[in-house]
Amino acid sequence: MASKQTERVLVVGAGIAGMSATIALRRNGVAVDLIDIGTDWTVTGAGLTITGPTLRAFRQLGVYDEIVAQGYAGEGIRVCGVDGEPLGDIPTPMPPEAGVRGSGGIARPVLYRILSSRVLAGGVRPRFGTAVERIAHDGDGVDVTFSDGTTGRYGMVVGADGIYSRTREQMFPGAPRPEYTGQSVWRMFVPRPPEVDRRHYFLGGEAKVGWTPVSATRMYLFVVERTPRVVRRPHELAGRLAGLLEPYGGHVRRFRASIDGDTGIVFRPLESFDLPGPWHSGRVILIGDAAHPTTPQLASGAGLAVEDALVLAEELDRHGSVAETFEAFAARREQRCRLAVESSIEIGRLEQRQAPPEAQTAVVERALAELTEPV
Repeated sequence: MASKQTERVLVVGAGIAGMSATIALRRNGVAVDLIDIGTDWTVTGAGLTITGPTLRAFRQLGVYDEIVAQGYAGEGIRVCGVDGEPLGDIPTPMPPEAGVRGSGGIARPVLYRILSSRVLAGGVRPRFGTAVERIAHDGDGVDVTFSDGTTGRYGMVVGADGIYSRTREQMFPGAPRPEYTGQSVWRMFVPRPPEVDRRHYFLGGEAKVGWTPVSATRMYLFVVERTPRVVRRPHELAGRLAGLLEPYGGHVRRFRASIDGDTGIVFRPLESFDLPGPWHSGRVILIGDAAHPTTPQLASGAGLAVEDALVLAEELDRHGSVAETFEAFAARREQRCRLAVESSIEIGRLEQRQAPPEAQTAVVERALAELTEPV
């Protein structure tokens, strides 16, 4: 129910969190304005690994069938040594009532097309190239001044603008800033061999290597490297990545041989921060990476963002009152999100120490089991 308190909601950020919030709120009849500082929905990057809990969230959002059709869904994670020989499997079971597979993957541009089409179908036309310059509260609403000089009044503002959130800076001026974790990640698309039916990790070397299928014919290969924070220039990427992959056997050796100066490689540092709750102030709330950014070790960042959107819409529909909605949201989300973030950071620390593979996979298995619990 859209109450007088929330006749219109502003969602800041048109990424996964913001699009999911827009879809979920519109489904409940809430009027939504969606803005983004970018010029359009163009997204860079390679693939996205999707856990079973994330697939469940996408199913609740109504896009599971499209993700399965255009991406990949399967079961389990194969753990291999540096030579490519299997060491064991991490199971990824989901409760039968969830109605989803235990693991998945999709290319980011494909996911953005799926979500953006749902946003447009809900009657929302994003305003790109637009940022929030000023937020002013009173007892009944929020007055927003935009970067193009226009203004708007809203019952609620949702900050879904990512790890470098301007909304967080405006509402929580003392909030911590993103810090480098000591690792960087490399990603590139590779062909998916017909016999590859699941995610893979290659553990035991100086770097963590893995892949995730993202369609019937493609996968994305990733390498997580411990290194001081560095800037990699485009001409350096192919040679450096080939060097990191040199010790690895199996299909990784064949993928390494295909790397040349024309290979599309994405390199970025991993960053995080710990923002204590509550993640709301007045009528403004943070969701997704704006509140709880997580490194990719547990592949749960997108899932947490979609869950945030679903819970926020559900609690608003249940309570109507913004204050009650935010309190209920915090009760359901803070502990769960903290589990995923802390587990991801712990896995990263184990990787940097080159801990035995079984120590690393134990954290993955334990955290994924807890995240299968109801949201």
